[in-house]
Amino acid sequence: MTTIEEPIATSAGISFSLTDEQRELRRLARDFAEKEIRAKAAEYDEHSTHPVDVIAKAHEVGLMNPHLPEEYGGLGLRTFDGMLIGEELAWGCSGIATAIVANTLGAAPVMLAGNDEQKRRWLPPLVESPILCAFGLTEPNAGSDVSGIQTTAVLDGDEYVINGSKMFITNAGHADWLVVFASTDKSKGHRGLSAFVVPTESNGVVVEKHLDKMGQRSTDTSAMAFGDVRVPAENLLGEEGEGFKIAMRTLDFTRPGTAAGAVGVAQAAFEYAVEYAKTRVQFGQPIAMNQGVNFLVADMATEIEAARLLVWQAAWLLDQGRRATLQSSFAKRFAADTAMKVTTDAVQIFGGYGYMKEYPVEKLMRDAKLFQIYEGTSQIQRLVIAREIFLPRSYGAAASVPRDE
Repeated sequence: MTTIEEPIATSAGISFSLTDEQRELRRLARDFAEKEIRAKAAEYDEHSTHPVDVIAKAHEVGLMNPHLPEEYGGLGLRTFDGMLIGEELAWGCSGIATAIVANTLGAAPVMLAGNDEQKRRWLPPLVESPILCAFGLTEPNAGSDVSGIQTTAVLDGDEYVINGSKMFITNAGHADWLVVFASTDKSKGHRGLSAFVVPTESNGVVVEKHLDKMGQRSTDTSAMAFGDVRVPAENLLGEEGEGFKIAMRTLDFTRPGTAAGAVGVAQAAFEYAVEYAKTRVQFGQPIAMNQGVNFLVADMATEIEAARLLVWQAAWLLDQGRRATLQSSFAKRFAADTAMKVTTDAVQIFGGYGYMKEYPVEKLMRDAKLFQIYEGTSQIQRLVIAREIFLPRSYGAAASVPRDE
C-alpha cells in the first residue's frame, strides 16, 4: 500500500500519520475485504448476487454504519475513520462494498436533519441487526437536475400522500426504509422539496425492476414506484421545503466516502498491474523494465496518492465541523476520474489478458466507471467546484483556490 505512514511537518501542526486505532481499523477492513469479499467478488459479479451473507458478517464485525452516534447505539466513528474502512472494502470489491456502505447514505439525512424522536426510531435498529436503508433522490427524468423531481407529497390530515417514482436506488430491493425526496410545493422548484422516511413495507411502495448494470453488479440497484403511499406527518425530516438542503448536506458528507471507494478500486488495479508487470516477460525481460510500462505505473501511484490525500482532507474538514462542499467535490471528481484512468491503464498493462474476465482488472475497469456517475457525475463536480470558486460563500476572493488560513 502506498499510503504515507510517518508524520510530516509536525512542527507546523500537520501530520499524515494514522493512530494505532486507525491502523488497526484499516487492518480489520483489509482482512475482511481479502477473506470475505474477494473470495466471492467474481461469482457475485457474474450473477448480480445481492451479498446478504457478506453484509451480515460486516455488520457482525462492526464495519457497517460506522458513523451512527453513540447515543443511538452506534460506534460514533469520525468521517476520517469511515474513509479508511470504505477504501479497503472497495479494494476487495466495490460492488459488495457499496451494498455495505450505502447504509451511511440512507441514514445520513436522519442523522443530519432528524429530531431526537426520529433518530431514536430509525437509527438503533441499524445497529441491532444488518437491516438496510436507502436514499431516494434520483428519478427517471431528474438526476443531476434535482429541481426536475416529479414525485409529490401532499398533506392529508396527519399524513402525507406520496406519488411518483425513483430510479437507480441502491439496495432498494432489500431496504427496510428509505428517505424519499418529494415536492410539497412544485411552484417553488428545488425550494419546494421535502424529505420523508418511508418504510418499504408501506402500501403502494413497489420495487419495479432490478437494474442490470455494467459494473458493481453485486449491489442491488432498482427502480421504485410510489402510488398513494401514506406516511405519518412525523416522518417529515426537518421542515417542508428543506429537502434540497438536506440532500446537499448529505452528499457533502457522503461524497468523500464515495471517493474513498474509488481510491480502493484504483489501489487494487495498481497492485495487480505491478505484480503482473514484474512477472510478465517479453523480449527477454519483465515488462516492468520497459519505460512505456513503468511510466504508466509511476503515474498510477502518483495519482492514487493524490486522490487519497484529497479524500483525507475532505474527511478532516468534516470532522472539524467545517463546510467541505468544495473539498468533497475535489475528492469525488479527482478520485473517480483517477479510478477510471488507473483501471484502464491496468487493463493496458495486462494486454489481451486484461480484456478477459478470467483476469481481475477487467472487472475493476467496469466497476470504476460508476464512480464517475453516481452521487454527482464528474461533470457536476466540476460545476460545483467552479461555483465555489466564482461564487464563494465562506472563502476568500473569487477565482482563487481556498486555503486553510
